[in-house]
Amino acid sequence: MSDITQSNSERVAILGASDHPDRYAHKAFRMLREHGHSPIPVNPKLDQIEGVPVVAELREIEGSVDTLTLYVNPGISEPMAEEIVELKPGRVIFNPGTESATLAARLRAAGISYLEACTLVLLSTGQF
Repeated sequence: MSDITQSNSERVAILGASDHPDRYAHKAFRMLREHGHSPIPVNPKLDQIEGVPVVAELREIEGSVDTLTLYVNPGISEPMAEEIVELKPGRVIFNPGTESATLAARLRAAGISYLEACTLVLLSTGQF
């Protein structure tokens, strides 16, 4: 399984990344690493998580992003719609509580795929 995971390794931006072990965003960070993915934590209030540098905003990410997983509420993500579209992620995951019809419509108009799902469940069930 590890060979398959590594050959399908993705760069995953985590919007709303957290350094608190009890937060789902932190659990996703750890699980992404365990599955061989390269998480890119995004949070303007943190410098690093477990030795991994944190970027303050999506515009700071260099290179392509396969998946953007959201751990912020629509009040934060909707004003970031242009920044998300400019990032051109391969897909966006709306984790529970982050769903936004407004942002989904903007992604659809930009040709960016999205799904409403839980990153932790997708990873746990081999559907990521």
